[in-house]
Amino acid sequence: MPRPKSLTSSDLATAALVVIDRDGLPALTMRAVAQQLQMATMALYRYVSDREQLEILVADTVLDAIDVTLPPDSDWRDQVAVLLDRLRAAVSAHPAAVPLVLRYRQASPATMRWIEAMLTALTTAGFTGRDRVIAQRSIVDFVLGFLQNEHYAALTGPGTAAIAELPPTEFPLLVETAAQARELSADDEFRGGTDLLLLGLADHLRRQ
Repeated sequence: MPRPKSLTSSDLATAALVVIDRDGLPALTMRAVAQQLQMATMALYRYVSDREQLEILVADTVLDAIDVTLPPDSDWRDQVAVLLDRLRAAVSAHPAAVPLVLRYRQASPATMRWIEAMLTALTTAGFTGRDRVIAQRSIVDFVLGFLQNEHYAALTGPGTAAIAELPPTEFPLLVETAAQARELSADDEFRGGTDLLLLGLADHLRRQ
C-alpha cells in the first residue's frame, strides 16, 4: 500500500472516526484505521504507540468541535444552557464514540476549554469556592449521565417499554412513569433536565 509521507493527529482521528461512524466502536483497530488511510498497519505505529493513544485522539477531535465562546450580554443560565447544548451536539454527531468521550474526557484539551468556559459562567453568576466545585460537578454529572442514557438507555427504547409492562399492582408508580416517559423525546428530556438543574443552581444562589 502507498504510504503518506506524513500524517497529522487530525488525519489519524478523522480516519478513526470514519471507521467508528461506519462500523461501530468494536471495529476500531489499528489495522482498520491503516486501511482507511491506505497504509500498512505497522506504519501507523510511527504516529501512535497503541490503540489507546488513537482513542484519545478521537475523543479530543469529537470534543474539539465544541464552540466555547460564551454568548455576550447573556444571563449565566443561558450561557450554561448553550455550553451544554454544544457539548451534546458535538458528541451526538458521533454516537458510537460516546464511550471514548466519557473515558478520555480528562485527557482532552478540548474538555479543559469547555470546563473553563463553564466555570467562567458560574463565576459570573456568583459561585465561588466549594459551591463552584459542586455546581460544576453537578453540571458535568448531568450531561455525562444524559449522554449515556440518550445513546444506551433511551426513554423510547426497549428498557422503558419493558418497565411499562410490569405488574401495576406491584409497581404502580414505576409503570405509570414509564408509560409517560415513552412519550418524551430526547430533546424533551434534555431541555427539562437542564431547566431543573438551572433552577436548582439559581435557588442555591438566592439562599446564600
